[in-house]
Amino acid sequence: MKKILFVLFIPTILMACSSSKNHVIRMHTTAGDIDLALYNETPLHRDNFIKLVKEQCYDSLLFHRVIQDFMIQGGDPTSKNAPKGKMLGEGDLGYTVKAEFMPELHFHKRGALAAAREGDDVNPEKASSASQFYIVWGKIYTPESLQKYKEYYKRRTGKELVITPEQEKAYTTIGGTPHLDGNYTVFGEVIKGLDIVDSIQQNKCDRNDRPLNDIRIIKTKILKKQKIKNSK
Repeated sequence: MKKILFVLFIPTILMACSSSKNHVIRMHTTAGDIDLALYNETPLHRDNFIKLVKEQCYDSLLFHRVIQDFMIQGGDPTSKNAPKGKMLGEGDLGYTVKAEFMPELHFHKRGALAAAREGDDVNPEKASSASQFYIVWGKIYTPESLQKYKEYYKRRTGKELVITPEQEKAYTTIGGTPHLDGNYTVFGEVIKGLDIVDSIQQNKCDRNDRPLNDIRIIKTKILKKQKIKNSK
């Protein structure tokens, strides 16, 4: 069963607000280094991600799903030795992580780190994949285009898309994917290497969104804890 994001072509990104220090993970990739701060407010996802880094779970895995102006996705354990052209995204570790939604605080701004998951039809509790994750790119909205998107979202889903002033500020300045808020757990953010994420999301891909040239996570490691800037 494929760990997949629902693809609506729209934006993303927001920052953490915590007085305590945050765990930081360095993801050394073939495209460059990406440093990720993990939120203390999502402890289940934070601790699971740290556990997998310690176990070297992500070492040698691919960014197997890349969609320009949307996101980059990795963490499929079957991608380590996958031949060229093989469809990826169905690999898992045999367990899930309970959803930890808090969209008013941690949302899909550009650079947000979030957990992929199976669709609502087989996963009504919206539990996260144990290992698959994505980093948001999205797009920058104007206030007018964001309002039009909210209207479009309501017509499409029949639901109101609630956007706080903090979210609106992020989506109209740095960008993101607001339609994913409240549906996927955001548990961290890029604090260094957003230019690397940009370069990855621009890669040409096949019809299954797998990059034509493999982009690999060479190694992940835990860095010293840091305080991260409050985005408000």
